[in-house]
Amino acid sequence: MTTETKTDVNVFIQPTPNPNALKFILDAPVKLEGSSTYRTPMECGENKMAHELFRVRGVDQMHFFDTSITITKFGYEDWENIEETLMQKIKELYSSHDANYHDPDPEAERRASLSPELLAIEEILDKTIRPGLQGDGGDIVALSYEDGILLVKYQGACGTCPSSTTGTLEAIKGILRDEYNPDIDVYIAPEF
Repeated sequence: MTTETKTDVNVFIQPTPNPNALKFILDAPVKLEGSSTYRTPMECGENKMAHELFRVRGVDQMHFFDTSITITKFGYEDWENIEETLMQKIKELYSSHDANYHDPDPEAERRASLSPELLAIEEILDKTIRPGLQGDGGDIVALSYEDGILLVKYQGACGTCPSSTTGTLEAIKGILRDEYNPDIDVYIAPEF
């Protein structure tokens, strides 16, 4: 009886709008369903690859989605010092990586308890904004909506991207004003 092993994986690097984030695109899946954002090694749960990638000096956070891993570095580290190391680690770790790993899904629980207004806003973000953000290695969460003011939080590479506070935020406001409430205002929630 032969056992099937994973073949070598190819990894390509693509820049993102965030100068501190690179998207490592594989020719095989890293996450079969949903996405995962990790800010610390303790958040990695069953994802051993993510845990090991945090061992590379300079890694701040990462976002797993479909066939890509977007890695955000701390500003003090240069990509030329860690890019090749990350690519080699991804190739080495992929043979034992389970793309069907389980992360607790707090998003499903969160959405189940959202107000009808926030749920409608999330659905608009799902079809308009979220695919582009996920394509660049990030995401967005609507935190609260009160008196026409929406508070959002960026995830993954979007959290430290310069355009998230300018062009992206203005695009979100424009879409939500067209599709939800012409008087809505959108702000990024402060980090605590």
